[in-house]
Amino acid sequence: MNKSKYKFNVDLAEKAVFKNGLRNFLEYRDLGVENASNGEYKAHILRVKKECKGDQEMHTTGFHKHLVTFQMYYVLNGWVKFIYNGEGTHTFKKGDCVYAPPSIKHNEIACSDDFEALEILAPGSHQTVKIEE
Repeated sequence: MNKSKYKFNVDLAEKAVFKNGLRNFLEYRDLGVENASNGEYKAHILRVKKECKGDQEMHTTGFHKHLVTFQMYYVLNGWVKFIYNGEGTHTFKKGDCVYAPPSIKHNEIACSDDFEALEILAPGSHQTVKIEE
């Protein structure tokens, strides 16, 4: 009998459900990793909502940081532009990957209408803190 605190998990694309989440212009597909890892990790797909396409003014987050020990983005489609405190402005395109050190201040300043990314975080449940500039 497997007594691991982790559970096997499969999330099939054909049964994908996207829901509202942290950002009002994005929708999120939870991949089940948070539940399967007992809250240690989170993995989700995020993409621009259909009703927000073409409105680039909505595609910004303001400076903030996530109280995490791990954050990684892998761009699946489109592009996204971030400013990272001390690291400058970067545009990530399809196939690009970025690891953001814990608690780095950043701001998503723009993204394409077809932007879609895989994000992996630890811990699964964490706080996001807005930074007043």
